[in-house]
Amino acid sequence: MELESHSLDKLFKQLGLDNTEQAIQGFIKKNTPLSSKVKLHEANFWSASQSSFLKQSKDDDADWAEIVDQLDAMLRKSNVES
Repeated sequence: MELESHSLDKLFKQLGLDNTEQAIQGFIKKNTPLSSKVKLHEANFWSASQSSFLKQSKDDDADWAEIVDQLDAMLRKSNVES
């Protein structure tokens, strides 16, 4: 069985968010840095359904888990480079 390869823009589309490069970068800039004390799915900027999808993806080690981890890492970096 071949797993579908997911990307950051596909994750944003799956979450019902604007998935253009500019929108993704804006979202990350707006919500960074995410405190290490907050689990990704518990961040206050997700809707209930988005939070549930992110949690389930990680809990089930679903094919989305790797890209969810990538988003998590991106949100935890500081905006020092901006």
